[in-house]
Amino acid sequence: MVVIDGILLFADGRVRDLCDVKVFVDADADIRLIRRIRRDVKKRGRSLDDVVDQYLTTVQPMHLQFVEPSKRYADVIVPRGGHNPVAIEMIIAKIQRRLEANRGSRTSSATEGTHA
Repeated sequence: MVVIDGILLFADGRVRDLCDVKVFVDADADIRLIRRIRRDVKKRGRSLDDVVDQYLTTVQPMHLQFVEPSKRYADVIVPRGGHNPVAIEMIIAKIQRRLEANRGSRTSSATEGTHA
């Protein structure tokens, strides 16, 4: 099993075709903006005006054009930016079932080859 993440993964059909389960973790726009402001001001030394200007001119329009439409390809959309215990438990259970099924199929194919 391989887990990959990225905001533009589902925008590319070739990538979508490689995924067995597609999960989109959705966060409200205001939460995304606050996270960006905190990160860019604190870690990148940018001014609040610069961060807001970039958000309004580039980040928000690109999100609406590319990221937001791509979530329709998700099998599961997790609201509240991942702070959703029920959704997380469901995803964990699905992954565990997949891993167990894969383990079972490998075990049965390995034992099939040992019979004469």
